[in-house]
Amino acid sequence: MRDTTIARNYAETFLALAQKAKDPAGWGKMLGDVANAVRTDVTLRRFLESPKVSAEQKNEILGKALQDRAPRLLVKFLQTLVRNRRQMLIPEISTEYWALLDETEGRVHAEVTVAKPADEDETRAIAAALKKAVGKEVVPHIRVNPDILGGVVVKIGDTVMDGSVRRRLSTLRRRLLYGQS
Repeated sequence: MRDTTIARNYAETFLALAQKAKDPAGWGKMLGDVANAVRTDVTLRRFLESPKVSAEQKNEILGKALQDRAPRLLVKFLQTLVRNRRQMLIPEISTEYWALLDETEGRVHAEVTVAKPADEDETRAIAAALKKAVGKEVVPHIRVNPDILGGVVVKIGDTVMDGSVRRRLSTLRRRLLYGQS
């Protein structure tokens, strides 16, 4: 089984636990914090990877480190990963978890390119317009690219909606020069 499939399976289990605890966002943040630590902390990563440290020792230390910081069930989930030798998949499980949570809650992420920085009101207006167009909650990730001159370019998954002034001018130019519509 490929790591992505394995991570997805664990993420589904984690989502079920988080929903049972009625705090999917909070649990996702905690898992994300652990995943970030695994990614960035070389000492932690070496400790978790080491075949010289038994799963029991790893779980004991993990339990002590998280006992007052995370729900017991979340710690048990992480300990299960260690027992099954899947602890190095924690970052990928976290990524899959957020994708599942977005899917479950009917939320999509959009890459939104604008010509100049957008303030909070403009960002909210963009999100509201995209929600109306897509029919789902949209989380916009704003990027600035002055080359588009104005308007917006939105990418959601494989779909690109180009409402930039640059594209409009290009289309107008093509129509004027070649008589195309």
